[in-house]
Amino acid sequence: MKLCIDFRKLNAVTVFDAENIPRQEDLFNQFSHATIFSSCDLCKAYWQVPLHPDNRKYTAFQTPLGLVQWVRMPFGLVTAPATFCRLMRLVIGQTPDLLSYFDDTLVFATSWQQHIVALRTLMMLLGRHGLHVNPSKVSIGSSSVEFLGHMVSSGTLVPVQTKMDEILQLSVPVKKKEVRSLLGLVNYYRYFIANFASISAPLSNLLRKGTPEKVQWTPRCDQSLTEIKRLFSSPPILIIPDMQETFIVRSDASDFGIGAVLLQDREGILMPCRYASRKLLSRECRYSAIEREALALVFAVTQFQRYLIFKHFVLQTDNKPLSYLRTGSPKNARLMRWALALQEFSFQVVHIPGSENVHADVLSRLC
Repeated sequence: MKLCIDFRKLNAVTVFDAENIPRQEDLFNQFSHATIFSSCDLCKAYWQVPLHPDNRKYTAFQTPLGLVQWVRMPFGLVTAPATFCRLMRLVIGQTPDLLSYFDDTLVFATSWQQHIVALRTLMMLLGRHGLHVNPSKVSIGSSSVEFLGHMVSSGTLVPVQTKMDEILQLSVPVKKKEVRSLLGLVNYYRYFIANFASISAPLSNLLRKGTPEKVQWTPRCDQSLTEIKRLFSSPPILIIPDMQETFIVRSDASDFGIGAVLLQDREGILMPCRYASRKLLSRECRYSAIEREALALVFAVTQFQRYLIFKHFVLQTDNKPLSYLRTGSPKNARLMRWALALQEFSFQVVHIPGSENVHADVLSRLC
C-alpha cells in the first residue's frame, strides 16, 4: 500500500525542479554486447530520501491523531521524481556496466568476471549512500532481463509478452478517449513496426479536430486494427545498434506516408535496429514522386541522426534519381534544399532493386 497525500496546493507554489531524464533509447543502446544481466529495485524508493527538517512542516496532513508530517520524501510532490533521479545519477554516475532509471537498477556485462565486479561495485555504492534494495525484486545472472516494457537479451530487444497480449485483446473503441488509450499502448512500440504511421492512420484520423466524440468506426479502421494485431501476434525483434559497425539506411514513400529503417549486418543478414514512419501532410501529398522519395530520405537521416552524424553510413534506395542527390545539382529548389541539408553527413548512396527494399517498401494503402 502506498500512502499518497493531496499536495496540489503545495505543488502549485513549489518552484519546479527540472532534471534530465535519460532517453530510453540511449539506455537500451548500452546493452549491445551484454549477455549477462542482474537487476534490482530499491525498497520504497522515495522513502529512502530524507526531507530537510525545515521543509517537513509543508508536508503535514491531518489524521484522527492530529497533524502528521513527513520526514522522508513522499509520493505526490512535484519535485519528487526529479529529486530521486538526481540522487540515482549521483550514486551510479558513469560507472561502467551499471545504469539506473528511477528505482530500476541494472548490471550488465559480457563475462562473469566483469559482471561480478560490477555487482560488487553496485552494492558498495548503494551501501555507501544508505540505500536498500527490495529482496523480492532482485534477479542475478540472467541471460535476459525485463526493462521498461522490453525483454533485453544478447543484443536483441523484444516487447514483453504481457503488453503484446494487451494489444491482441484490444476491442473496438467507442469514444475518442478509448482511441487515445489504444494508440497510447501501441505507439510505445511503434519503432518495432515498419511504416506504423501509415498502418495506424485510419485510427489516428479519428482524433482529428472536429470529428465527433463518438467514434465513427469504418472498415478501414477495422482493417487497421486487425493489421496492428497481426503484426504484434508474433513478437517483433530488433537488434540493439552496435556503434562500431556500419549502419545501413533505407527509406521509401507512398502517396500518403513515408517510412525508414535503420539496419546492421549480423552474420551476413541485414537486421532492423529501428523503424520510423509518419503520415504525409496534405501539402506533401501533392509532391511529385521524386520529391516524396527525397523527403523520405531526409526523414530517415533525421530520425536516425544520433547514430549517423559522426559515422560513415550506407544509404540504400530503389529510386535511381535519388542516387545523384548527393553529388548532383538539382534544378528543383526543394530537392536542392534537401541536398544541402544532407551535406553534413558522410554516406555512400547505393541503388538497389525495388524487390530488395522489403524493409521500407511496405507502406500501407490503409490511409
